[in-house]
Amino acid sequence: MVNVVIKFFTGLTLLCLLVACAEFKEAGRSIGQTTKNVTTDIGHGSRNTFQAIGRGTKRVVNSVTEEQEHPSE
Repeated sequence: MVNVVIKFFTGLTLLCLLVACAEFKEAGRSIGQTTKNVTTDIGHGSRNTFQAIGRGTKRVVNSVTEEQEHPSE
């Protein structure tokens, strides 16, 4: 009788652990997906910022170069 009770509670414990593991796995997926989305958004924002800075710098350099070629005296 004691053997049956021990097997029952062992099985029940393993089942509870399995369900808990599934919950942890799902939480991990959710956290991982959110982290990926945030990282992607940060990367795209950084890229766009650097592109805008590069275009601005290019305009300034072109402006200075034009002024040197055609001085307005």
